[in-house]
Amino acid sequence: MAVKFTSSEEVFRWLSNFINLEKGQKPKSFRIDRMEALSLLAGNPHKCAPSIHIAGSKGKGSVTGMLAAILTAAGLRAARYMSPHVNDIRERICLDGSFFNEDIYCRAGDELRDIVEARLHDSSLPPSAASLFDTASPDGCEPTYWELLTLYFFLCARYAKCDIMAVETGLGGRLDSTNILDPLVSVITLIELEHTNFLGGTIAQIAGEKAGIIKQGRPVVLAKQRCEALEVFRKKAQEMNSPLYCLPEISQLTDINVTSGGTSFSLSFSHSLLLRTSASFTLPIPGKVQAENAALAIAAIEVISKEISNTQTRESMIASQKIFNEDVIRKGLTNLKIPARFEKINETPAFIIDGAHTPESLSLCIETFCSLYGEGGVLIFGCAADKDAAAMARIAHPADAAHSRFGKIIITTPGTFKASDPALVYETFVKIAGEEKVSLVRDTREAAAQAVSFAKEKELPVLGTGSFYLVSEIRKLF
Repeated sequence: MAVKFTSSEEVFRWLSNFINLEKGQKPKSFRIDRMEALSLLAGNPHKCAPSIHIAGSKGKGSVTGMLAAILTAAGLRAARYMSPHVNDIRERICLDGSFFNEDIYCRAGDELRDIVEARLHDSSLPPSAASLFDTASPDGCEPTYWELLTLYFFLCARYAKCDIMAVETGLGGRLDSTNILDPLVSVITLIELEHTNFLGGTIAQIAGEKAGIIKQGRPVVLAKQRCEALEVFRKKAQEMNSPLYCLPEISQLTDINVTSGGTSFSLSFSHSLLLRTSASFTLPIPGKVQAENAALAIAAIEVISKEISNTQTRESMIASQKIFNEDVIRKGLTNLKIPARFEKINETPAFIIDGAHTPESLSLCIETFCSLYGEGGVLIFGCAADKDAAAMARIAHPADAAHSRFGKIIITTPGTFKASDPALVYETFVKIAGEEKVSLVRDTREAAAQAVSFAKEKELPVLGTGSFYLVSEIRKLF
């Protein structure tokens, strides 16, 4: 019998044995039926509490964090599952805006390891399910890191007796390991071209994968979408008999004001149970996009209050307590803490980090940065190999811009978790921004040191972005 875990660090170290970047992900790496079988062995911990399920291409982490913050402000024990982490891997698996107790991490880890090491191939599983874990079977594959991490979250949530869960998808939606949930509401953020090697090469194909989280009869809250994505979501919601609430059709977002200290905005709904005609809110994160993310999160809370008020389930107990109101929402958003979302990590020089890693999110990030700190600053950039570096280079250095957005651009390595090619990214940026402006510094520590030195000398601000893994490395240095 294995020695029991004594810390969360030991559990995550054991889990890391299932990361195999050399093999890469294959189609059989994404099998929702294998996740269902794993959960069955654990007694279906994903059913321990009601849930909110969040998918999308950009902003889903912020929306997940906002929802968890509002739920916590309402007095609920809200478990949160999101990725990636910035400083501490426990950021992925949280309760009430903080970490679970170490005892919870350890007990859940013991149960998870027991399932993996002792029970996967015993009589607990029917033969059809057992073959999913048999590597000799055509469809077989050992449990993936993401499946085990997701199951670990559900086990932690069950041990902690949480009241509700805010759960972010990892990749896509239809075959994501989190998609065993039957949530109170599904929330889908803006769709962009991303992970095209797994999700498809068009907006419609990617939307189809994200639409997989829409469940029979469960409401869907949708961020503003491109026409081709919206068409996919409308069709899927109709097929699933799921009420569809689209922003901005049901809401009006006004008076957005962005400062270096955060974002304020006003929000109203056409029919609201919770808000006055127009309610004002403040976020500690700068950015117009964060106001849009908050509107989506608030809309989800609105929909939960409307849709389940007449049901006779545990979910209706949450609604009947009337725990959601304008003041609770305001408190949750005011207390929001999510690292690496336009976060200032240094004052002199001003050093901002942001996990923007798609063209749309990078555009919004740079727009906010330049509006607050001016143009001509220093950019530290790194992105994974599967990202559109050329598109992001054109955003950082648009050909038709009256002034250069950045006076110096340093290309570096975005961590080691995902495959990257800094030299190729450097060549791409040189073609667009010019060799005199762009440099390649593979070591992130040295890249940050050069950026700070140059910025101090010229009295310029610094922006680090392009990858959550990159900004995680930068944040550690400060």
